[in-house]
Amino acid sequence: MLRILLFLITVTLLSSTQSAFSATVGSVKKFSGEVYFRDKDNTPYLPIKAAIELSPGSWIKTGKNGWIELDLVDKSRFTIANNSELELVKFDFNKTTRDGLFTLTHGKLKASVSKTKGLTSSLKVKNKGVVAGVKGTEFLMLSEGPANVFFGNEGKVSISGNDEKEKFLLSQNMTQTTRGYTPIDPVSVEPNTPIAEAKAAFDSATSSIPPEDWSVADNLPNIIARWNITYGHYLADTGKYEQALQVFQIALDLSNISDIRCDARLERSAVYSRFLSNLEAALAENLLILEEYPTSLQSESALFNTGQILFDLSLNEQSKKRFKEYLDKYPEGKHRNNVDTLLGILNKPDNQ
Repeated sequence: MLRILLFLITVTLLSSTQSAFSATVGSVKKFSGEVYFRDKDNTPYLPIKAAIELSPGSWIKTGKNGWIELDLVDKSRFTIANNSELELVKFDFNKTTRDGLFTLTHGKLKASVSKTKGLTSSLKVKNKGVVAGVKGTEFLMLSEGPANVFFGNEGKVSISGNDEKEKFLLSQNMTQTTRGYTPIDPVSVEPNTPIAEAKAAFDSATSSIPPEDWSVADNLPNIIARWNITYGHYLADTGKYEQALQVFQIALDLSNISDIRCDARLERSAVYSRFLSNLEAALAENLLILEEYPTSLQSESALFNTGQILFDLSLNEQSKKRFKEYLDKYPEGKHRNNVDTLLGILNKPDNQ
């Protein structure tokens, strides 16, 4: 009887210890600037003022100069940069199993996942339309609107979109996606390139000491978006048209800068019209420039392209109207000679 009682007490103690252990995701010991937390969704955020422990369902949010390290119970670590929000959906951990799920709703995160021999591990960081599955590795994740960018620091990370087709991210590689699409093929981060500079800024924003100036980190989406314009052009030139379109779309989703967005739309228009014979889609890209950014430098080319595409679609009256609009706005414009030639064709009696 005594043996049975001791056994039951032991089982109860182990059970309660394991339950308490799995009820904690991790602890916050290092933070600076504006950092907040809440115990569950749809409740007010409270400022973090001292070291605390966080349970599944908790949220962390950083302000314009906020920075925080979250030490998980399995000795993994998440470093969250400024203007970020992370939900700790679940984290179950014991001697044989690790099962975690985190949602980065927006912002910048470095995940340093511990390696434990013999551990069955499933740890995922997700955003809308993308999931990063890791075992023991370190990677960077940037979420801006529907777009997500990943850099590999160590090990291998599985990245997948809504179709669950995996792309594997290795050290010193980057991949990205948006709107749930399959991630693009990983790209090597070569030294002395704009994308290498972006990664260095990302590493600095999520290092063990927060940067004094957050301006470079804040500009990361625009730096990557501008790089995407060049890289997407390269993809189109090498015949990877669908990936080029996706890279240009990622640029659009990453940046609110009109110059970047207009360039991305012009590049998408070129892919649709020159390589995919989809004139309607090309027309839509140019019309969006004229509607959203009518005073941009790119609006001149967008207006000419609109007239050209309408001409190619045999919509002669609409084409003529756009070309006359071009001459009114840009009498000495760079497309003037082509406009005069096309108007001459449109004004022939057989085109009336």
